[in-house]
Amino acid sequence: MGVLTGGGDCPGLNAVIRAIVRKGERSFGDEIVGFFDAWDGVMERRTVPLSVESMRGTLPRGGTVLGTRRGSPFDTFDGVDRVKATLSDMGLDGLIVIGGNGSLSVASRLHSEFGLPVVGVPKTIDNDIEGTDITFGFTTAVQIATDAIDRLHTTAESHDRVIVVEVMGRHSGWIATHAGIAGGAAVVLIPEIPFDIESVCTRILQRHERGRYASIVVVAEGAVPVPGTFELGERALDQFGHVRLGGIGYLIAAEIGDRTGFETRPVLLGHVQRGGTPNAFDRVLSTRFGIAAIDAVHDQAWGQMVVARGTEILRAPLTEAVGRTRSVDIALYSDVAEIFFA
Repeated sequence: MGVLTGGGDCPGLNAVIRAIVRKGERSFGDEIVGFFDAWDGVMERRTVPLSVESMRGTLPRGGTVLGTRRGSPFDTFDGVDRVKATLSDMGLDGLIVIGGNGSLSVASRLHSEFGLPVVGVPKTIDNDIEGTDITFGFTTAVQIATDAIDRLHTTAESHDRVIVVEVMGRHSGWIATHAGIAGGAAVVLIPEIPFDIESVCTRILQRHERGRYASIVVVAEGAVPVPGTFELGERALDQFGHVRLGGIGYLIAAEIGDRTGFETRPVLLGHVQRGGTPNAFDRVLSTRFGIAAIDAVHDQAWGQMVVARGTEILRAPLTEAVGRTRSVDIALYSDVAEIFFA
């Protein structure tokens, strides 16, 4: 079997690989090879043999021992042919793709259009992949954000400041919502619900009138204002044509300061949310996903991905994840988070 990790790094990736290797080698007698740097490694045949011995000590290690990057074999004229040739020439029975929406979409196309034997493992700290209730890395990211908010409360209270904390979340506000609830934020802004900056400022003013002179505002990087209420300016694009996010916290902090007159500071957590060791929950979930992935391989469940639904690890078609984003449960936001706003 071949294994690759694609897209952004995520706490728990090494735990998934470790579990795949452990059960594959010890229970099935498999030989497993890892591809460096996602699909580039497959096309260029840059590999490393994976064994129980080589994966020792990686359970608590963040990042991925295989390296990762974005990109797709469909980006080059001969990319798919090179992937097919690699699997054939190396005698691989299949490929396990550990990745987010982009990587799983590539895997789905390779299976549906070209019949390649692939199994998917959903991965993202944003928790926004359709078909699974939760993805590994998410609870670690929430804990990191919550720890930061806890620390920011004390400095905000010491100086009577408003602090705007920007967290990750391009299309969904799972991290912002959970960290906002856990960290006792006064306001949480998410991509699913456009915000009115005037309403945000009114809430903060009302807190001050009640004697609460410090406020924490949590904003997902993909949050957007109600059209016509607040201009974000031109947004640069990355090499894949996606809007380059990061920095909305600075804009919101400046606007709150101007409109309220209160000292307001922005804090952008950025990639610290991705880094470091996975927490206990994510180590267990990653391990369960890895075991389920190698079991799916031996059941020849090609074109499927392993998913968490309730307390069970099941399988779902890769097509469920393609071109879709799992939004925040609005009831969680409106019935729980908003009760504690302002």
